[in-house]
Amino acid sequence: MAELVRFGVSLDSELLKKFDEHIKQHSYSNRSNAIADIIRDKLIEQEWASNEIVTGVITMVFDHHQRELTYTLTNIQHDHHELIISSQHIHLDHDNCFEIIVVKGHSNELKELCDKLKAAKGVKHARISLATTGQMV
Repeated sequence: MAELVRFGVSLDSELLKKFDEHIKQHSYSNRSNAIADIIRDKLIEQEWASNEIVTGVITMVFDHHQRELTYTLTNIQHDHHELIISSQHIHLDHDNCFEIIVVKGHSNELKELCDKLKAAKGVKHARISLATTGQMV
């Protein structure tokens, strides 16, 4: 573990009150852990924005009755096979399917893939959630 460094922070009392509520809501054990987590999140967001190699999950809900949608989604995924690690298809009910696609690649490419899937007629919802080991942090 890296050496811990102490430093002082001055905050408006109202902002500190809201921050302490945030700490309580998210079950942080102390302010230091919460601040470190927020800093890490911001640095990781910068890593994503700099188009580094990251991993993530694309989640998607779609109407499987939509004509040729399954074919379209499969073709999009095959066109980007180098980005896809794994996928899982789940039947939510008679009309709707949920797909989870685990991806790895440059953040911009992963976002573009999600956008292509989302744009297919019959997709009700699609979102990408990126993750990283934070090696750049």
